[in-house]
Parts: sequence; C-alpha cells; structure tokens
Amino acid sequence: MYNKLINKVMIKVTKEDALLYHSRCRQGKVEVIPTKPYFTQYDLSLAYTPGVAYPCLEIEKNPEDAYKYTAKGNLVAVISNGTAVLGLGDIGAMAGKPVMEGKGLLFKVFADIDVFDIEVDEKDPVKLIEFCRQIAPTFGGINLEDIKSPECFEVETELKKKLDIPVFHDDQHGTAIISGAGLLNALEITGKKIENLRMVVCGAGAAAISCSRLYVSLGVRRENIIMADSKGVINKKRKDLNKYKQEFITERDIDTLEQALVGADIFLGLSAACTLTKEMLASMAKDPIVFAMANPNPEISFEDAMSTRNDLIFATGRSDYPNQINNVLGFPFIFRGALDVRASTINEEMKLAASRALAALAKEPVPDSVLKAYSVDKLVFGRDYILPKPLDPRLLSRVASAVARAAIETGVARHFIKDWKEYEECLDKRTSEHIKKMAGISAL
Repeated sequence: MYNKLINKVMIKVTKEDALLYHSRCRQGKVEVIPTKPYFTQYDLSLAYTPGVAYPCLEIEKNPEDAYKYTAKGNLVAVISNGTAVLGLGDIGAMAGKPVMEGKGLLFKVFADIDVFDIEVDEKDPVKLIEFCRQIAPTFGGINLEDIKSPECFEVETELKKKLDIPVFHDDQHGTAIISGAGLLNALEITGKKIENLRMVVCGAGAAAISCSRLYVSLGVRRENIIMADSKGVINKKRKDLNKYKQEFITERDIDTLEQALVGADIFLGLSAACTLTKEMLASMAKDPIVFAMANPNPEISFEDAMSTRNDLIFATGRSDYPNQINNVLGFPFIFRGALDVRASTINEEMKLAASRALAALAKEPVPDSVLKAYSVDKLVFGRDYILPKPLDPRLLSRVASAVARAAIETGVARHFIKDWKEYEECLDKRTSEHIKKMAGISAL
C-alpha cells in the first residue's frame, strides 16, 4: 500500500496555475449570495425597509432571536493578523487573505458553513482581542488563524472568557485533535499503553504545546514528555522560556534532541525539515510512532524513515504519503457540531470527542467512493491507514454529532437535538453534492 501511494502520480502545482486559479473570472474564491427571494418589490420590502424592522425589534427584545432571523447561527469569522501564515511567516494581513478565503471555501464545501474572512492589520494582542470582541455579535463562531505564538494563546484565552460563542484557534487545536486520533489508533496497533508512552516533541510553538496538552488529556503523563525547541531541550537550565514552554520543563538531565530520542516511543515533529536524522530514529524504542508534520517537508523524509526501520508508524502533513494529518479532518465538522447546538465554547471534552470519532471511523470499512477518489484498491485499518481520508463522506455526521453530544453533555449547549438519527441523516445530505464533485475529480 505504501508503494502504491508513493508511486501515484501527483499533480504539480505551478505558480502560473495558482495565480490563474485565483484571478480568473470572478477574482478570489468566495462570494456572498442571497438566500431569500428578491424578484419583486414586495420581496425587497420584506428583505429591507420597511419589513426588516420587525425582526430587528424581535431581536432587541430577545437577543437569542438573532439565530432565528439572521444568518448568525451558520456564520463563522475566519480572523487573522497575518503574523504566521502557513510556512510563509509574518507576511501581513493583506498577503494572508488568500489563505483565509481558502479556509472559507473549505468550511463551505465540507460542512456547509458560511464564512466572512477578516484580515486585521493589528499585531498588538490586546487590541486584536478588543477588535474581535466588538465584531462578535455578527457571528456564531470565530476561527482564529495564522496568529503567531505566543500571542495566539493570549488572544484565544481572553476571547473565550469574554464571548459566549465558540472561539477556536485551528493552528493549535486542529493539529492536536487530528494527530490525537492518529495517536489513539497507533497505540492500538502497536499495543502500547498511553500512560507508559515516552514522548519527544520537536518544536515548542502553538501547535506543539496544544498537541502536548491534548495528549495529556488523552492519558499521556506530563512527566513522560520531553519538548525541544531550536535551542535544545526545555529543561531547568533554560532561563529563556515563556510561560507556555515552562509547562513542559523536563526533570531529566538532558540537553539535546538526540539524547531525548533514545528509547522514546513517539516523535511529534512540529518544527522544520531535516531535524530528525536516521540515527535518531534508529535509537527509538520498538514500534516507534513518528508524526513528522513540518510543512512542506517533514522532519525526516518518508524514504529515509522507511529505509531506517520497518516497524514504525509514520505520518506527515502531506497528501502524497500515507497517514496525512490534515486539519480539514477537524475544523469544519467541529464547528458544525458546535453551531448546531449553539455551544458557548469549544471545550476540552468536545475536542476529545472529535479525536475519538475520527479514530473510530478509521476502523470501519471504507466506501468505494473514497477508494476511487484516492485511486487505491483498498484502505484497511493498519500502519498505513490510521486516519480517515478527507473526502470520506461520513466525516460530517460522525464528527459533528460527536462534538454536539459532548457540548450537550458538558452543559455548554443552548439548543438540544432530540432525534440524533435524523440529525445525522440531515448532515449526510448537507454537503453530499460538494463531496461527490470533489471525489470525482481528485484527492485532497
């Protein structure tokens, strides 16, 4: 299976094609379309003045009626200040706009969620927090995107305190949720117990810290985690650590990534290419789990990893290798579930529910439509298939319903689903045409 996926012909993205895609016909990737009739004078009178005054007055009396009379309940703000855009770094709010529009496209096609992308020219986290607070009444949720660490922690934490709608920094939690699902399945395959797992984290930014926190919630012992940044292992000798890195100071007397990896069970890479050598990989414990998620090139190449050991489970962020840890497996469905029950937040239990739902789906028989989309004969739960594929049409109903249930069970929901079977059937229909079109063209 590995070889089949590697040998599959991948379409090379060129600069010319990408620029043409974004500029041809109607510029950009998203648009706003009306959802109510507008063909007659009476339609327009209902849509605007004088008819619009009636829902305004109802909402004034009961703010919750905004969910009944406006698009608020299905509208998410994708907000960025452009300080950490993909692998491009601090390129500014305007330059990051194509990414935010792309996020809006993914929200729509995978979960039928509408998006306004909002690029904010503001690096001061206090001012960015206040801006988000002021515009929050427009939205049912806020997806923070591409805001650099450590400011992203402060922005998300403060907004969750101030607002009664879901606030979710996908760069942190998306990677954590998806890789957490992969971890659960990798442990099942290798027979390792999560409480005994020795884990090394390469990188100490937003995603690395969030992944480590979620793994602790799943059962990894904090004392069994060693984290390293570009200056070495985060230990008691270091005097240059912010409060977020200090959460993961190790008691062990080691200084280098090479030392940390001896006998380790899992390598979690969220750093840069070529930081994990073949020698380091060879020093890890039996049946190692390697999540090398630096983009576009992982911490160790697939070819180097597989030529070093044949007992490992290997995952990256890339689509041309097995076990892609792709955030699109998470954020559309997590927000769908949160919005559908009008959750006031996305809490830890909802994130864990998403991880477990993804892990469970990977163990089920894969539909023929998915096999066809990825040009493979079979996908079977095992070392080269620990996560569902993004074009699996079951993702929306499985993950969104798990998140919605967790929201209700933990008391953060304001709307309750009575018939779960009917809800899941509605979800299956909601994006079926989009998914069919994508599956018929190519794999994500």
